[in-house]
Amino acid sequence: MSEPTFVSLPNYREYSVAETQQRAQEFLAEVRRRRTVREYSSRPVSRDVLERCLEAATTAPSGANMQPWHFVVVGDPELKRRIREAAEAEEYEFYHHRAPQEWLDALAPLGTDEHKPYLEEAPFLIAVFVQRYGTLPDGRKIKHYYATESVGIATGILITALHHCGLVTLTHTPNPMGFLNTILGRPKSERAFVLLVVGYPHPDARVPDIGRYEIGEKVEYR
Repeated sequence: MSEPTFVSLPNYREYSVAETQQRAQEFLAEVRRRRTVREYSSRPVSRDVLERCLEAATTAPSGANMQPWHFVVVGDPELKRRIREAAEAEEYEFYHHRAPQEWLDALAPLGTDEHKPYLEEAPFLIAVFVQRYGTLPDGRKIKHYYATESVGIATGILITALHHCGLVTLTHTPNPMGFLNTILGRPKSERAFVLLVVGYPHPDARVPDIGRYEIGEKVEYR
């Protein structure tokens, strides 16, 4: 086994206490504005902006630095149509046959159902896949450790980066999502993690009137 190589911590910045507090408050104000949106404009989104946001996502920490994610950016109208049809078929089964009443009651305040027009209306969909294992140059398989956790962190960074650029998103997770592997030609070694809807909000977009838990209800110090 080769010895690990280390380098000096690059690009680290330390801030004064006052600057730290200001940056924390500014970031909180920025992310508080984020809302999940289900009504999208047809306005185009810069591919360069998407690439920068995806590049930001790939800076996420990952188990043993395996970087077990794969992102498929879908802008082709025909592919979006096929994804919508497959997703709505799964969602119909969920809402009408699979979901327990308790789950449906929890979703009721959001006004969701099996109809997902935004999957075609938004300019882009980003399918995020978890790579369960990788392949070495000699063809051997190597397991990816903490793959789901790593991809979850990367997805969170991606959502925040897109919001920071003035775009809105929706995390769509029909269950099961195997149809994404089929439609997008991804291998069995990958599992669809989330389908992210990306674009600008429709001028008349509305969101549910919901709030957040108070910080003290979800955070404790010991």
